[in-house]
Amino acid sequence: MIRKPKQMSESMILGVVLTLAGGFQDAYSYNCRGQVFANAQTGNIVLLGQNIASGNFQNALHYLFPLLAFLAGVYLSEWVRELCKSFQKLHWRQIVLAFEIVMLAIAGLLPQSLNVVSNVLMSFACAMQVQAFRKVHGYPFASTMCIGNLRSGMDALVAFGHSHDKNALWKSLQYFAIIFIFALGAGIGTQCVGIFGERTIWLSCALLLVSLCFMFIQDEEEALKEKA
Repeated sequence: MIRKPKQMSESMILGVVLTLAGGFQDAYSYNCRGQVFANAQTGNIVLLGQNIASGNFQNALHYLFPLLAFLAGVYLSEWVRELCKSFQKLHWRQIVLAFEIVMLAIAGLLPQSLNVVSNVLMSFACAMQVQAFRKVHGYPFASTMCIGNLRSGMDALVAFGHSHDKNALWKSLQYFAIIFIFALGAGIGTQCVGIFGERTIWLSCALLLVSLCFMFIQDEEEALKEKA
């Protein structure tokens, strides 16, 4: 049987770093940028509907723009994938990560008076990340939100209870570990906002830069193995 080579983009270590950055981003956007969720668009949809129902149309825009930016980010991520999938030396996911780092870095430069623009940039970047990195060890996962991971983790745990399959237990533990990492990132991000203010998001950029470098290093190792 031919075994498919494992992709670096699906490795656990990359998933952990991206999830830590994802939790960081959500805590930053909520605590530093006007209580808007850069990642959890469900919350934005609820707050959008609430403000529209209350007649607060100006406030509603604070949640509508990030939502539209998220949709645009998904579109651009897929556009990059189709355009760059034939590249030999550069993977399309590396391009997505680089683009995300630039957008988050710009968001950190903006003052509080431009919170709407900052949230749009972060939602756009988050959407690209969640669209480009969707698996860990072949399992579907999300690095910027928890509800899908929570459902999948519990589903695997129930499967283990029925079958006593250790693979199901391992799968469940991986999902709950990812959820813990997201919460850890959110907690660290919240504390850092009080220290670094608007520049806090640059720490998330640093995590994404680590991920990007790790992908380049892994690609170099794989190329050397092929030549050996």
